[in-house]
Formats: sequence, C-alpha cells, structure tokens
Amino acid sequence: MAKKAKKRKYSRSSGDDVKSEMHRFKKGTAKSGRGGKGGKVKSRKQAIAIGLSKARKKGKKVPKKKS
Repeated sequence: MAKKAKKRKYSRSSGDDVKSEMHRFKKGTAKSGRGGKGGKVKSRKQAIAIGLSKARKKGKKVPKKKS
C-alpha cells in the first residue's frame, strides 16, 4: 500500500524566510521591532519568530500565531 502524503503546516518558501533571518542572527545584524529600529536579536527562538512573522506578512502558508 502506498504511503499517504502528509499535509504541510508550513510552506517550503516560508522556511527560506526563517533561514535568511537565522543567517542574519548568526551574522549579528538581525534587529527586532519595526523597520529594524529595535534592539539586537539575542536568541535563536526570537530569530525564528521574526522569520515566521515576515513569512506571514508576505502571505505565505504559516499557522496562526498562538496568543
């Protein structure tokens, strides 16, 4: 019997946004806040959250933020 394809929660392209934000974090240029006016991003979790937020703003398939 063929394996059933699992439905993706995140689009593949949203991973690119997270990947680029992680790269900026590792380089030390990632900023939190609007327009990059905030402070330096200090944790990996924060960098991932910023990447997912950017993906949401672009309209990519990303689950809603838990509040």
